[in-house]
Amino acid sequence: MAKDKTIFAVWISLISNILLTLLKIVTGIIYNSKVLVADGIHNAGDVVATIAALTSALVSRKPADEDHPYGHGKAEAIASGLVAIILIMAALLMVYKSVESFFEPPAAASWISLIAALVSLIWKQALYMYCMRIGKAENSRSLIATAYDHIADVYASAAAVVGIGISLIGDKYHIPYTEYGDAAAGIIVSYLVIRLGIKMGRESIDILMDKNITNEQLDELCSIIYSVTNVKRVDSIRARELGNAIIVDVKVSVPNQLTVKEGHDVSREVKKTIMRRMKQVGDVMVHLNPWYADGEEEQ
Repeated sequence: MAKDKTIFAVWISLISNILLTLLKIVTGIIYNSKVLVADGIHNAGDVVATIAALTSALVSRKPADEDHPYGHGKAEAIASGLVAIILIMAALLMVYKSVESFFEPPAAASWISLIAALVSLIWKQALYMYCMRIGKAENSRSLIATAYDHIADVYASAAAVVGIGISLIGDKYHIPYTEYGDAAAGIIVSYLVIRLGIKMGRESIDILMDKNITNEQLDELCSIIYSVTNVKRVDSIRARELGNAIIVDVKVSVPNQLTVKEGHDVSREVKKTIMRRMKQVGDVMVHLNPWYADGEEEQ
């Protein structure tokens, strides 16, 4: 059911991106709005990114097999990295188009272009809130990346609204240089989108490189482990994100006089307790070491 919600949200995003791409490009061409055409091209990149997110969501739900014993969860991290690359490329294109506008005769602003940009802004804000809510609830990396993609579009559409609005006001009151308002706004927003893309790219690389989870999460894991009866010490703990789940490796010391079965029961209880109290944990591997009351360690 969780995966179905994620895939449905990605489908909604894909259809929306296609419709908004057509709306912006067609309106921008008809009314000669460069900022709207650039925003439409940005949306076209979103279509590719959303297809990547949809593909990764379908791949990540495949169960573990002989060739992929840990499952296919990292497909979502790969998709997130691809979205980051598309965002950065789209932002660089927006910079180019915005700078180009300063060296061309300004086009007359249109109220239709302003309305199209406003529709995009509101639509994308709603999509961002929807995808982020489900992405966090289901811990879906690719859907969260899609949500960030939507918020980048909100910035771009906001720039289009401000730029076109300034041009309309300047045209009405004959204010000089206001016709370049959309170009200036486009450069500022492109910078914000590039920063967002770099942040997403770094997060994806961290997951693919098996970076440890945060210190706060590790401290929470240690606290949970120490709550289990007969756990005397946490010798080492590692945990990494694998798609939409966290995989934990832990070594704990238990009293040396425990039988094999009793040690196995402690190991099982550690795993059950962690997975019960931290829902995002997908698997726990526990290694037991002997603990001696007199402080002597096995040689």
